[in-house]
Amino acid sequence: MENGAKKFNFQATQQSKPASAITVRKALTTLTENLNKDDRRTTIALGAGDPSLSSCFRTTSVAEDAIVDAVRSATYNCYAPTAGLLSTRSAVADYLNRDLTDKLSPDDVFVTLGCKQAIEVIISVLARPGANILLPKPCWPFYEARAAASSLEVRHFDLLPERDWEVDLEAVEALADDNTGAMVVINPGNPCGNVYSHEHLKKIAETARKLGIFVISDEVYGHLAFGSNPFVPMGAFGSIVSVITLGSISKRWVVPGWRLGWLVTNDPNGILQESGIVESIKGALDLIADPPTFIQGAIPQILENTKDDFFLKIINLLREAADTCYDQIKEIPGITCPKKPEGSMFLMVKLNLSLLEGIADDMDFCLKLVQEESVIILPGITVGMKNWLRITIATDPSTLEEGLERVKTFCLRHSKK
Repeated sequence: MENGAKKFNFQATQQSKPASAITVRKALTTLTENLNKDDRRTTIALGAGDPSLSSCFRTTSVAEDAIVDAVRSATYNCYAPTAGLLSTRSAVADYLNRDLTDKLSPDDVFVTLGCKQAIEVIISVLARPGANILLPKPCWPFYEARAAASSLEVRHFDLLPERDWEVDLEAVEALADDNTGAMVVINPGNPCGNVYSHEHLKKIAETARKLGIFVISDEVYGHLAFGSNPFVPMGAFGSIVSVITLGSISKRWVVPGWRLGWLVTNDPNGILQESGIVESIKGALDLIADPPTFIQGAIPQILENTKDDFFLKIINLLREAADTCYDQIKEIPGITCPKKPEGSMFLMVKLNLSLLEGIADDMDFCLKLVQEESVIILPGITVGMKNWLRITIATDPSTLEEGLERVKTFCLRHSKK
């Protein structure tokens, strides 16, 4: 090298680089960077699923007091065990057992740094050479990004909008082979806002059992159901098929920044234990950081003492927002919503580009929308659905209404004459 400079041998590995060309964070960052700085109106963010940013969504005082009590006790300034504090794991087991026949024990619960870390753990456990995992389409893209980083092959099965976003079970059977480890189910759904019926969940369990795979059930939006179907945990079918349940307090308690999640084995037949999956989970947890101990220490008080009126308030806010969004979208040319959301904090709408002028695709729609109307929504390509859009409903009612009115103005401006 010139000037006698030493040649270095290190370089970034492929896994150090972004695993996906388009992630939610990257898409939202790109859109934010394209805001029109001359527009003096408030930016309306309907892209990210963070209800805590809105004044009407605030966690319960029970949770706040529990954190204060945990900190002031000086009991939780230490390192926690790898799987989490026993009191935390017991509280999570008791909380989930309210909806289960086959009861969990604390040994079935592993505390994680939010639900994202739970996903990282189970993906790493499945990532052996030649293995694959089945993911829904559309899907929260973190699953695909983590699978790519772990060199785990991904195969997609469709969710069917004309059937309330149910799983295409025939596609699941066609995709699975001897190297398939698991399928992912997100219920209530992100990004679709669907809630699966007991009957459909049972069919999923029976299909997975037939294929010899287990189900990873992402229930981070658990109990956030406000339509005709009540929330049913996949663990209710643990006697049919082994289930790994992923969850957190992030959404139901409106505290995504507290980063407390869990990975739970619903395995009454002992199959996950016999196959070594449980030991692999423990090994993976040994290599990563724990959630803060004082947050863990607050969990028993949070889970046991939160009153139903708090949950009812959140559900009513989401139900009203879903009604508002669904009704206003009917008045917007160029986009349609196939199904009113019945759970989680999102809905999916389909673009009809034949009715819009000067719009190339969903990403172009979102870029021009943010430039012209200072409204941020998520392009569907981010969640695997080109020429669709994901809209967040978990925001202040007046903000949601104004945002949708701006979307209408934008679509009218770009409507073909």
